[in-house]
Amino acid sequence: FPLKPMDVEEAILQMNLLSHSFFVFINADTETVNVVYRRNDGRYGLIEPEF
Repeated sequence: FPLKPMDVEEAILQMNLLSHSFFVFINADTETVNVVYRRNDGRYGLIEPEF
């Protein structure tokens, strides 16, 4: 299925709605694949790969 570009906040919302601990998405600002994840301390992390 095609990934819809979204901002980080929307990706976090989608991750929480799905009850997942991470979420892969296309960052609308950078047009790259990013991953948001729930950290052990309850905060969120963002992985922005460099190609």
